[in-house]
Amino acid sequence: MPKPNPYIDFLVEQFEPLGEISARRLFGGHGVYCNGTIFAIVASGAVYLKADDVNIPLFEARGLKAFQPFEDQPGTMRYYEAPPEIFEDTDAMKEWVGGAIGAAERAKKPKKRAR
Repeated sequence: MPKPNPYIDFLVEQFEPLGEISARRLFGGHGVYCNGTIFAIVASGAVYLKADDVNIPLFEARGLKAFQPFEDQPGTMRYYEAPPEIFEDTDAMKEWVGGAIGAAERAKKPKKRAR
């Protein structure tokens, strides 16, 4: 059984108003899921929220950096640092984390219909 992680437990509790939140180990960090869809990555103690063309401008306007999985290699993922106020303000959490959940939902590929 995996060792409990108080920080991950805290995040799950904080984000619960937005849906069924769960977390799983993911490449040395954790993935955070809402209703089974990944919307955040936790790496090196930082939370990165899923972004797409709709919400990337909000992250960039705040100067929040994209997740770079390998420090010694170029390239980033479409996850951006979470602004600190999501832990202090419920409305900010719902706005930013809700936006990340929306981005994750939009990223899902449509299922092919059976003929």
